[in-house]
Amino acid sequence: MQTSIQSSIALILLRNFNKKKGGFMMAIDYSKEVGSAKVEQQYVYESGNEMAAYAAQQINYHVMGYFPISPSTEVAQFLDLTKTTGQHDIKLIPSDGEHSSAGICYGASTAGGRVFNATSAQGYMYMLEQMPVQSGTRLPMVMNLVCRSISGPLNIHGDHSDLYFALNTGWPILMCRDPQAVYDMNIMALKLAEDPEVRLPVMVASDGYFTSHQKRRVQTFMHREDVMKFVGEQPPAGFPHTLDREHPISIGPYMNEPDYINNRYQMSEAMYKAGAVFERIAKEYGDLTGRYYPTLDLYRMEDAEVAVFLMNSASEIIKDVVDQLRAEGIKAGSISPNIIRPFPQKQIANALKNVKAITVGDRGDSTGGHGGNMVNELKAALFTHGNHTTQVISRIYGLGGKEFYAEDGHHFFQLAIEAAKSGEVAVPFDFYGHHPGEGDKTPIRLLKPLKFEDLKTGLIEIDKDELTGKLRVKVPPMRSLVKKPKRLTPGHGACPGCGIFSGLELFFKGIEGDIVTLFHTGCAYVVSTGYPHSSHKGTFIHNLFQNGAATLSGVVEMFWERKRRGELDDFGLKDDFTFVMVTGDGGMDIGMGPAIGAALRNHKMIILEYDNEGYMNTGAQLSYSTPKGHRTSTSGVGKTQQGKGSHHKDTPQIMAATNIPYVFTGTEAHPQDLVKKAAKAWWYAQNEGLVYGKILSACPLNWMAEDNAGTSLVATAVDSCFFPLYEVELGITTITYDPEVKSQKVELTEWLKGMGKTRHLLKSENEALLKSFQDEVERRWSRLKIKHAHPEL
Repeated sequence: MQTSIQSSIALILLRNFNKKKGGFMMAIDYSKEVGSAKVEQQYVYESGNEMAAYAAQQINYHVMGYFPISPSTEVAQFLDLTKTTGQHDIKLIPSDGEHSSAGICYGASTAGGRVFNATSAQGYMYMLEQMPVQSGTRLPMVMNLVCRSISGPLNIHGDHSDLYFALNTGWPILMCRDPQAVYDMNIMALKLAEDPEVRLPVMVASDGYFTSHQKRRVQTFMHREDVMKFVGEQPPAGFPHTLDREHPISIGPYMNEPDYINNRYQMSEAMYKAGAVFERIAKEYGDLTGRYYPTLDLYRMEDAEVAVFLMNSASEIIKDVVDQLRAEGIKAGSISPNIIRPFPQKQIANALKNVKAITVGDRGDSTGGHGGNMVNELKAALFTHGNHTTQVISRIYGLGGKEFYAEDGHHFFQLAIEAAKSGEVAVPFDFYGHHPGEGDKTPIRLLKPLKFEDLKTGLIEIDKDELTGKLRVKVPPMRSLVKKPKRLTPGHGACPGCGIFSGLELFFKGIEGDIVTLFHTGCAYVVSTGYPHSSHKGTFIHNLFQNGAATLSGVVEMFWERKRRGELDDFGLKDDFTFVMVTGDGGMDIGMGPAIGAALRNHKMIILEYDNEGYMNTGAQLSYSTPKGHRTSTSGVGKTQQGKGSHHKDTPQIMAATNIPYVFTGTEAHPQDLVKKAAKAWWYAQNEGLVYGKILSACPLNWMAEDNAGTSLVATAVDSCFFPLYEVELGITTITYDPEVKSQKVELTEWLKGMGKTRHLLKSENEALLKSFQDEVERRWSRLKIKHAHPEL
């Protein structure tokens, strides 16, 4: 068998599109021995995210409900890419947020098929409510947690702070030190989840950016049928599901206390059984592939006197340190678990029975618990099994993606060596790698605060029509508004041609006086901040997509309440603030619910959306504002699909249905129109209640257009009636620019041909798809004209 395996490897090309051999994969000809494998395998050169996707592709799950978040986003992207070439049949469902994606996965798993997902950090936190539901109802699935720091403050790099929130959710958790382990654990995870003794959802955890994006040589099954033979066909016999009409069931019924505690006990029993089942599966997998993952990865622990405990990517680095110390005559060893739920308590206690001291590195802090979760569980293991002599040192390290080097490993061992010599630990718990800062290097203010006198110019005249109640606005020539200072300083890191800031600054020209802005996570926030630097001249707040509107509504109501109590009299306020929430990059998908809630409460604030037609801040995935047929990184173009399959969300109409005072659309291509609407938005937010506005913002990078084409692209979008300019003021719809009346209307194809992301729509084979898109654009434009003609609508 080995000869045939080696000959197969030698024939693998750099790019392998062979469906039988696993699809779209990078591969390298390695002549080294495959090992004791009993199944034909191949070498590839890929990242952890790619290997998670490849394992899912080989298993061919039924459903993946997903939402993009760095650094796990690529998993769905790779699956979409391979689906466009027909390499799997997974139904990929883009959700409106991670909470929703978890619900999709839960619902799909009740229906008896195989379910897959991937997420990170805040995405996992948003799912958290759903995690015990999945495990408590004993419904198997597999989810990859690509570990990342959790906010706040915002950091997108890898540590285990999100992972530690998963420890109490009832999911067995497998750990991955490198891309090879990501592939292997994903295959074993499904078998573990579906084992009759377990029947629990399983999490596969890898380190964000350390493992998820770094390419390594990986060995995989050559043939999908061998994967399926190992994991077993599905659905497993005897698994109840909601699609069996002969055996109707109730999933998640209400339980009183005697039954609930029994449910928890049974789940606990299943979790502890998962440890033994994993060991059995790991041995079977090792026998098949030559790669064995014991419960604990013990390196030179047979006679170790000092040791270090680390998880995932850092656990490989520490092995080099162990070898270096062994060369110096120091009996060093390392421990890294391959599974942390159930926690391998007895195995750890046994491995440490002769160890004098161990340093435990936690890449996440259990704040207030005198150590991270792993050190406290390791201490419990020692105490439970009668070991009162091994000294334990706790260090929190690597937060926010801080690198872990060999010299850091030497420091951890030195702590253990000193404790072993003295018999006591000088500092049981501390952070490692932090610094107090230097007082003489405190960041100084580089931007002078904006002066109220410069902001409240009085150049824009506003009065109210007593008959209709609508506002009359007179805007001076745009050159007159140049004297108003910019609220954002140049120097942000936006891509060339980005339309966000030209649109924002134009809108802000219509706002008089002081503003407080809240920025959702997204391009506008990320490229304009980066501690200790900022492009914001005024006060700004950040919060996540799903809660920005609620957060700003709290600020608004606190302002008005403190003003009512007279607590702000000493702050020199010459006028009321205007509160603006800036959202985009799909923020009105995941943030739609809170935005509607804020609208229904009618807080005095403005929600301003820059619509760049995708989740551009995470790599141009489709959002609900992406138009039908448009290419994104999760709506690819290939033989099985031609871009996004559904029409774009009409957010202004949704918000207008909440009966807020003012709704508008605008673009930088029509500056007078946008400034006039901004002035109305300012007045209504000061006097009446909530305002919503949408600005179409070009994203040349991801629209695949020229950097200098932004203004012309959005102008053509307006002239083609794809993005009509209108307002809904006190419930009355008014078109503010009609290209038909001005004889400026162009065919929708004129807009599409200016962007690389849509040129496939102009091909003859996509005629039906193009017509569907055109018909929807015309339908919405026709309805808008009818509303314009009939104010009662």
